[in-house]
Amino acid sequence: MTRIAALSKIALAVVAATAAVSLVPAAAGAQPGQDAGSVVGVEALSDAATLPGSAGAERLIYRSSTVGDAPTTTSAAVYFPPGEAPAGGWPVIAWAHGTVGLGDDCAYSVAGPGAVERDWAYLGTWLRQGYAVVAADYAGLGGPGEHPYLNGVVEAHNVVDAVRAATTHYPSLSNKWAVVGQSQGGGAAVFTARYATEFGGAALDYRGAVGTGVPAYIEDIAQLVGPGVPPIALSSHLTAYVLYILNGLRTTFPDLGIDDLLTESGRSWVDRAQTACIGPLGDELAAAKPAVGSMFARPLSSIPDIHGLLSRYMGLPESGFDRPLFLGQGLRDTDVVTPETLRYMAVLEANRQPVTARTYPTDHSDTVNASLVDSIPFVESLFA
Repeated sequence: MTRIAALSKIALAVVAATAAVSLVPAAAGAQPGQDAGSVVGVEALSDAATLPGSAGAERLIYRSSTVGDAPTTTSAAVYFPPGEAPAGGWPVIAWAHGTVGLGDDCAYSVAGPGAVERDWAYLGTWLRQGYAVVAADYAGLGGPGEHPYLNGVVEAHNVVDAVRAATTHYPSLSNKWAVVGQSQGGGAAVFTARYATEFGGAALDYRGAVGTGVPAYIEDIAQLVGPGVPPIALSSHLTAYVLYILNGLRTTFPDLGIDDLLTESGRSWVDRAQTACIGPLGDELAAAKPAVGSMFARPLSSIPDIHGLLSRYMGLPESGFDRPLFLGQGLRDTDVVTPETLRYMAVLEANRQPVTARTYPTDHSDTVNASLVDSIPFVESLFA
């Protein structure tokens, strides 16, 4: 039995509407023939979105893609370390952020992080290590269209294109980069790790990835959602995640008829989630305590091949990684299904992928900074 498989056994015992106005200028919409990763413009960041300790910070608007490889325009926050850039430029950490919500005003480069103290401590650590930070918003957050929540391939395109845009626009940045991410962003970091070389091409020098609190095999659980599912007692945020996933499915598969599966109450909550940030939505759900089952008139499983569809949409890649990947997981994490995340680590190990896995006696949020003791030297080795 591998160490990861053993930890999985331990964890099994431990873990029992209308779209908002775009915050990207209307004139900045992507047009056919425009290259992904090209820069549309630069704006000042709000105080809320400015990383303390950064020597310079800007909001970069760039071209990328969304569902079906359709061209779009999105944005990223870019943070520079203090001091003079080293020869060749600052190496880049691409930050794939966790769930902030679906509304344009929730975008990272607009409102800043959802977990302010945690994320500023985490990103500030990378800044002090001598890395510039490029934090992509993901398509549909702060830009045109809807955000296809947990659509991993779209998020990978957005992260890679943000790095391409930043390293092209700022002479002080190196083309050497790694991606780090938490929660939704942990999944985005894993997808980015799988496709970074392919999507980035010869212009970028991708080195590796770090993911914490990675939501794995969510498709196995999501396919079971339907009438009769009881309230989710552990966290109102978990109910919010369900609503965001339903919105993501509506955006990615508009012909799927998600609304037809829902009750009037379900449609109302899903529509609310379409423009809601995670904090306020979580508070509303905590007060109302709606049962997830009450939102459904028919089960999600009534959609033909729903598991295959969900797997293609959000299922984490199990092979094809060409650079080192670090995964950190808290054994007290109840925001993701910890045994499933540990199973994913074991699958990568069994598939002989270049994965380093570590666990921590922490919850979902605390794992972010607890993992730095291992992830800092891991990332240093990538750039050595």
